[in-house]
Order: sequence, then structure tokens, then C-alpha cells
Amino acid sequence: MDYKNILFDVAEGVATITFNRPKALNAMNAETMTELRDAATVCKNDDAVKALILTGSGEKAFVAGADISQMQSLNAPQALAFMELGHETLRLIETMPKPSIAAVNGFALGGGTEISLACDMRFAAETAVFGQPEILIGLIPGWGGTQRLPRIVGMGRAKELVMGGAQIKAQRAYEIGLVNRLYPLETLMDETRKFALKLTQLPGFALKMAKHSINFGYDLALDNANRLEVECCAQCFSTNDQKEGMQAFLEKRKPVFTGK
Repeated sequence: MDYKNILFDVAEGVATITFNRPKALNAMNAETMTELRDAATVCKNDDAVKALILTGSGEKAFVAGADISQMQSLNAPQALAFMELGHETLRLIETMPKPSIAAVNGFALGGGTEISLACDMRFAAETAVFGQPEILIGLIPGWGGTQRLPRIVGMGRAKELVMGGAQIKAQRAYEIGLVNRLYPLETLMDETRKFALKLTQLPGFALKMAKHSINFGYDLALDNANRLEVECCAQCFSTNDQKEGMQAFLEKRKPVFTGK
């Protein structure tokens, strides 16, 4: 697929998807979301991709929200289709068996916050801004904001953001647990890529099981969630990487993982 609105690159096992509509502050329209879905599918299916970074072009915006100029004329069935496209795409990123990091380089409003929420981690520039301002234009979040946000920051803070429509700066986002790490804008991508490269050196099956256990165990009753963890952990014992990791530990040397 030829991309018009995103840039897609794979280097050293790390895929980078860059939202590339800087004149529109990287606002998401249906075409851009379709391109994101396609690129994310490639990442999921390509064994050469070990980790994924999402970021925005320019210094102003990660994704400044959905493209209101496109949304304004939608009727209810058309809006439903647009929301479903977003949910399908973000769920694909959220559940793919590889780690994903949102490198939030600027405004992440509405759909921008929601895209970042679908990633496993959020690293942000100190100048980044987050928010769910949909209520201010007569809407509510439609790409998972009402569901993923309270799971990360708690119901009270999520309601404050969604129902109040306020924007918060990166430092506050870090304080409430929305952001994992803060960096100066000029070092954000280097630091994010450095961390992603570390992930590519870890045993891929164990990473897959860790993500699966956390994601799918979170909403289970504790006994059921613990059972899921036990089963995921046990599966790791069928891999060469587990044997190499333990042998290296006993021999006091650095393990050499092969992804098998």
C-alpha cells in the first residue's frame, strides 16, 4: 500500500509509523486511519519487526485529534463506520504480540490521546499536551477514550478529563500515570528508539506472553487472571530462549537470545 499520510520505516527490528499531515497538525481522517491499520498489520505479521514506535511529524503535534473538517458532515451511520475503523485499528495495535510505544512529540488531543492509549507505553516530550476535549463540540471520545483512560489513570481522573474537556500538560500527564517517561523534545525520538532497541534484544515469546497476560488478565477475576499468568509463564519453558536465559544466568554471562 502506498501511504500519503504516514511515513513507515523499519530499521534494526524497530518499526516507526509517523503521522505526516503537519499542516493539519496530523489530524486523523479516515484515509490516515486506514493507512495506520495497514501499517500496523504489516508490523504484526512481519517477523523482522520486534517493536513499534508511533509519533508525529513536526514539533507541534503527535495527533491533534480527528479531522473535524471531515467529521462535520457525517451522519450517524457514517460516524459509526468511522468510529469502528478507529476501534479496529487501535485494538490491532493494543493486542499485537509486540511492544508498542507512543512517542508523543506535541499535541495529543482527542483521537491523539486515544491512539497513545492503545500503545503499551507513552513517552512524551516535555512540551506535549494531552486531553479529551470532545465534550466541547458536543461529542464524547469514540476511539476508546472512555474505556482505556480510566484503566490507566483511574475513573475519577478520567471523568474529569472526559467530562470537563480540559487539556493537561506533559508533566501533569506524567504525575497521573498517563505518561511513562518525559524527555526534552530534541531527545524524545532518540531515547524512545534506544528503549525500543533494548526490547528487540529481549526474548520475543516472553514479551508476547507478558503483554498477553497483562492485557487479557486485567479485567478477569484475580484467580482467573493468575491462572492466565501461570499458563503464559509455563509456555515460556517450551522456548530455546528460556533455556538460554537460565543457562546464561547460572554461567554468569550475557544471554544470546534467538527468538526461538
